[in-house]
Amino acid sequence: QECSKKQKNDDTQSASVDALSSNDGSEEKNEFDTLANAKILLSDCLACDSCMTLEEGARVFQQNQKEFFRILNLNKKCDTSKHKVLAVSLCPQSLPYFAAKFNLSVNEAAKRLCGFLKSLGVHYVFDTTIAADFSILESQREFVQRYQRRNQEEHALPMFASACPGWIRYAERVLTNLVTSHICTAKSPQQIMGSLVKGYFARQKNLSPDKIFHVVVAPCYDKKLEALREDFYTALYNSAEVDCVLTSGEIVQIMEQKNVSMKDVTEVAVDSLFDDLKEGDVVRHDGKRSDGYLEHIFKHAAKELFGVDVKEITYKALKNKDFQEVTLEKDGETVLRFAAAYGFRNIQNMVLKLKKGKFFYHFVEVLACPGGCLNGKGQAQTEDGKPDRALLAQMEEVYTAIPVRLPETNLQVQRMYQDWLEGVDSKKVQDTLHTTYSAVNQSTSSLDIKW
Repeated sequence: QECSKKQKNDDTQSASVDALSSNDGSEEKNEFDTLANAKILLSDCLACDSCMTLEEGARVFQQNQKEFFRILNLNKKCDTSKHKVLAVSLCPQSLPYFAAKFNLSVNEAAKRLCGFLKSLGVHYVFDTTIAADFSILESQREFVQRYQRRNQEEHALPMFASACPGWIRYAERVLTNLVTSHICTAKSPQQIMGSLVKGYFARQKNLSPDKIFHVVVAPCYDKKLEALREDFYTALYNSAEVDCVLTSGEIVQIMEQKNVSMKDVTEVAVDSLFDDLKEGDVVRHDGKRSDGYLEHIFKHAAKELFGVDVKEITYKALKNKDFQEVTLEKDGETVLRFAAAYGFRNIQNMVLKLKKGKFFYHFVEVLACPGGCLNGKGQAQTEDGKPDRALLAQMEEVYTAIPVRLPETNLQVQRMYQDWLEGVDSKKVQDTLHTTYSAVNQSTSSLDIKW
């Protein structure tokens, strides 16, 4: 509705959206009626160009605090046979926001956030780092395979990262198969976490997936759109992998509505997906403001393809700080050329070079937000919608200080590959950890977008 390309005076469409998103009148009023309804404004939206359908708009509207509390209240009032198990997954790039905002260590922030959510009625709180482990490992393997097939397959390289839903949606809706065929097929950490919670964890607890209401706390609004993708929905159980996405800022709104400060909340340890283990301290992956796909894939490819152990990666900034490259030289020849492209200005430049046949990178870590995931528009924003630079600087300090853990060293991941996924190269791995990306038919007017 807010997009400049939409018909502003389409009363019929407006009425339809209102009808789809409003309460039916029978819902009981509660103390959270004053919470803002979820909506995507032009200033927030990273997947613009009128790409949201009417139905998607209504479903995004439902991805808000009210839906979260509808399930909480349902559990308090209804017959126990209709109760939902509430599971919340925390993105690693959200935790530094809570730590910086409330002047806590990242481990304190995780435990107090867990304590707050459980005080509301949430049953389990998980860390999504393990899902990012799977996503990175699958991306590493796919890059090596694509590199080895580069002379046989036209679209094998370059490979683009698939973790950012704003970038993925833009690629599918606007850039066509020129780009989508180059996107890594590994699911994002959010959606792999959906598979872990609704698949692995549900089986461990002997629960049907539709009995779990899975909420993800994320740094950006586009994660809400990602949760709506049809390929992340199991028709057999009438269940989405992720039922609701709340931004970090929306969690703070709930705290403010409840008049609760993070400093007053009791610390509770974050849950583990495994019954025999307790979750330890917060860890992260290599990378300054994201899950570090570039660094992990670069080091893995250097070792697997060229037998080179890369200890430290040196970034070379090109046109701006959000477009940087990394290269590997062997015997005087550049054998690997990677790039990080953050923000749509750099994405557009990258795509123009690809169209002209002047694109020489083997892999690009693409993120829609300038500055990366820490700068997601669902957190660290001032009241007028601009980045809170002072808070962002604190968040970067917090994130950088978190210890790094290599995905390959996670023994639980290796165990799950064998026990749950039936081996590293199994069909179940493809079905569970991968998806496909393809162009979505758009009107010709959508191709003249200017960023």
